[in-house]
Amino acid sequence: MKNQLTRGLNRRLMYVENKDGDIDGVPARIGWVEFSKTGKTVYYRGRELSSIGGRGVRGNFMDAATREEYWVSGVKQRGSNTHLAENVSVEIDPDALDAYRALRSGAPDSRV
Repeated sequence: MKNQLTRGLNRRLMYVENKDGDIDGVPARIGWVEFSKTGKTVYYRGRELSSIGGRGVRGNFMDAATREEYWVSGVKQRGSNTHLAENVSVEIDPDALDAYRALRSGAPDSRV
């Protein structure tokens, strides 16, 4: 299913921030996520994040197992992925580093 988040892709480079804790040691990461057929569930690093459709306090997805809220969004070319009012450490997954660098450089084939 094509929507603003999935852009019709099964896998996409995304910014993922845990609003209630860390993701394997850091509050936010940039990495590859996979989508359910409907695009309402995001799979990232073994987590199943379900859309909460604007009903979240700080996030737009919730971990099905832990009930922690997450913010999941596309990676911005300018690099300012975190919320303006927050100072969050972001780590880029090793398998996503080349795609992230291409996106930041503005390469024409880097639309992920």
